Amino acid sequence: MATPQPPASHAVVERLAYSPDEVAEALGISRELVNDLLRTGQLGSVKAGRRSLIGKHHLEAFLAREQ
Repeated sequence: MATPQPPASHAVVERLAYSPDEVAEALGISRELVNDLLRTGQLGSVKAGRRSLIGKHHLEAFLAREQ
């Protein structure tokens, strides 16, 4: 017997961007450090109104950098 599939309205959507709070939690650093990284250009972001959104590609580039 086939396994029932969830309705399309319950499909999982891959996140493309995160808030500074979510990035801080994911990286295990403070929100203030995330803000410093954004301000100095070490971590990229895009603005959506007054919000800063940190794209998945921004995080990957930041983490891939050699120190």
